[in-house]
Amino acid sequence: MSPEDLVRDHTIYSCVMGSRAFGLATDTSDTDMRGVFLAPTPLFWRFEKPPTHVDGPADEQFSWELERFCALALRSNPNILECLHSPLVTHADDTGRELLALREAFLSRQAHETFARYALGQRKKLEADVRTHGAPRWKHAMHLLRLLTSCRDLLRTGALVVDVGDQREPLLAVKRGEVPWPVVEVRMTRLAAEADEAAARSPLPAEPDRARVEDFLVRVRRAGCIRR
Repeated sequence: MSPEDLVRDHTIYSCVMGSRAFGLATDTSDTDMRGVFLAPTPLFWRFEKPPTHVDGPADEQFSWELERFCALALRSNPNILECLHSPLVTHADDTGRELLALREAFLSRQAHETFARYALGQRKKLEADVRTHGAPRWKHAMHLLRLLTSCRDLLRTGALVVDVGDQREPLLAVKRGEVPWPVVEVRMTRLAAEADEAAARSPLPAEPDRARVEDFLVRVRRAGCIRR
């Protein structure tokens, strides 16, 4: 079975991500499709295992096999967690809906470290651009502010909200280069500090509910044997 067949015939969940999910789309924005496929259980009995992810087959489309997706989500990978909370779901079968029902099981205070670590890496790249070219990549600066805001609010409320809501216009102003870099830097520093403060008294559990997620995965793998 080809990787393309796995995505076409065994996708359990798909959604739109990127600027369209964030509420930051403009007329030139791409449509980024993300999905989760469930490889048939008998494929794992072979020496050559099914792929953990598939790029394509459509442009701007990327999918993960369910086990890989869950493993990344349990490690609080920002991109994966946001995929689970996209407001633009394009497909979810019964197993996909079960996965969505598990969204809270993946959330924990570990998100503070992973979001912050990712944000720090992105900020260093922006600062390097400023040193080299005199200005950052403004689109990346916008998305970093969005990510930092999302992290802070997640830690404060225990809920991950992907759409930026009333922050759309201020963020698009950053993307257009209308906000001076020093002002953007101050915002980034403030948001990171607010996230640090929120982490200390967050309503999120210290760790994700790994056992609940694993039970789900084992159950769907077992069901895949029966359907063979």
